[in-house]
Amino acid sequence: MADYRTHITTSGILGTGYGLAATLGAGFTPVQGMLAAVLTGVAGMLPDLDSDSGRPVREVFGLLAAVAPLLMHNRLVAWGGGTEPAILLSVLLYIAIRYGLSTLLQLLSVHRGMYHSIPALFIAAEATYLAYLTDAPSVRGLMALGVGLGFASHLILDEIYSVRWNGATIQLKPSAGSAVKLLGKSWPANIFASGLALTLGYAVLVDGGLNSVDRKHADRNPREQAQIPNPKTHSAEPGTGSIHSTTHSDRKPTPHSRRPTIGEDEEIDLRRAARSDDRSY
Repeated sequence: MADYRTHITTSGILGTGYGLAATLGAGFTPVQGMLAAVLTGVAGMLPDLDSDSGRPVREVFGLLAAVAPLLMHNRLVAWGGGTEPAILLSVLLYIAIRYGLSTLLQLLSVHRGMYHSIPALFIAAEATYLAYLTDAPSVRGLMALGVGLGFASHLILDEIYSVRWNGATIQLKPSAGSAVKLLGKSWPANIFASGLALTLGYAVLVDGGLNSVDRKHADRNPREQAQIPNPKTHSAEPGTGSIHSTTHSDRKPTPHSRRPTIGEDEEIDLRRAARSDDRSY
């Protein structure tokens, strides 16, 4: 399999290209492009969180513990209700990832387990989308896709390095097929990883889809809102279910708009005749 230096170099180059393409080709800001490049480079080391070696794992967990609170800044502010609570939550999150999560993974995971898999790739990308809180879904998608690309580069490199070339003969190492996979050897781990990927995927659809529809209706201009049927001025015809608007002809006459009767017409004519006689004198 590829070593730590190869993974960080590859994901760094991939992140640089991804950030430039996002800025120059997709219309994102330079800051957004650079942030996507950094996340892509960091994600290239995420599958090695289950590694047995000491120094690379410590570096990966330290970097992840530092990046996660920064990525979740807006969401932490929303959760805490202010800047000071968000800072406290950031410190607690750093400690939880740097020491709690690292210890838990060392006890429960094995190297080349489900952290080296397609479901783990989706989990990392979906968690990034949910963690990065912003009003622009396209920016959230940019960050999530960058993490997915960096994660995928690690898996692909591991599979490439599991092939041994002896001249014209190709031999596969025992590690072949252990990185790019959907299922591992442990069924509890398979169920957990697949279930978590599906759950986060549903959360992404709800957070990105339904909220964007609500924002679209909330952001309508007054002219568009005026075209929306109003239940107070629209009624359904009995038995048809069709809706029609109330026009002037459908409205009941008011006392001021009542037509005069025959007797009232004669009285009006007499008053007009009396006025004309007065003017003649």
